[in-house]
Amino acid sequence: MLKIWSMKQQQQQAENAEGAAGKKKKKVTAAQLRVQRDLQELTLGNTMKMAFPNPDDILNFTLTIEPDEGMYKGGSFVFTFAVNQNFPHDPPKVKCTQKIYHPNIDLEGNVCLNILREDWKPVLNLNAVVVGMQVCFTFF
Repeated sequence: MLKIWSMKQQQQQAENAEGAAGKKKKKVTAAQLRVQRDLQELTLGNTMKMAFPNPDDILNFTLTIEPDEGMYKGGSFVFTFAVNQNFPHDPPKVKCTQKIYHPNIDLEGNVCLNILREDWKPVLNLNAVVVGMQVCFTFF
């Protein structure tokens, strides 16, 4: 028992020394773990590109959709995704960065998808949101 206690003290001292030296460890949140898993499982078509403006922040990223059919063919539409720390219990916030005339996007760029509002469930993932975004540009 004393050995375990002394090992725990050594571990705390090592952590304190790292903190004093400026090598502070970042704690990974549950939201970051879930987003990381969702991004690994994500399948983007050739009409979509994802970018991370800050590589250290996986909770904020952009999705560019370039439809290859329909009324919006040839356009390039950039959306920002902001995932909060309560993900997957809260849906991500999705906004269009440019003005576009679309029935699912308001004048401020807010995206209106039922799965981003009242129909959001924690079992849904980022792939469901991305597919929903793609469908918006396929059928309109």
